[in-house]
Amino acid sequence: MLGTFQKSLLRIEIEASEAELRDCLLRPVQLEKWLLSGRLSPGMPEQLHSGLQFTTRTGPITIHHQVEVAKPNCLRLILSQGIDGFHEWYWGEGWLQSRLEGVSLLPLAVGQSLNLLSLRQFLSNKK
Repeated sequence: MLGTFQKSLLRIEIEASEAELRDCLLRPVQLEKWLLSGRLSPGMPEQLHSGLQFTTRTGPITIHHQVEVAKPNCLRLILSQGIDGFHEWYWGEGWLQSRLEGVSLLPLAVGQSLNLLSLRQFLSNKK
């Protein structure tokens, strides 16, 4: 894999319940509404589950995701192709934490920050 090893850990306060955050992260229909990379693979199930595989695109770069863990307050994705690494999400009442590590040509911390801001904006518009 070409690129550099990068890691980023961000935790934000967010005006949302644990259930709202769970829906936004584990339900593909909601995930597509705020995730900056846009569309997920066709034929996604109602909810992410361990073992599920899907792809997203960031411009010309395809990122393959394999769901390693999908629990009521935790999501861990193994990433390959455009990013070789992992992305972990943890959440609770009023907070969200995202940890991203991998080798990529993409600026991972910038993309991670933009996705968190997009999620925050999406949730604030729903209220």
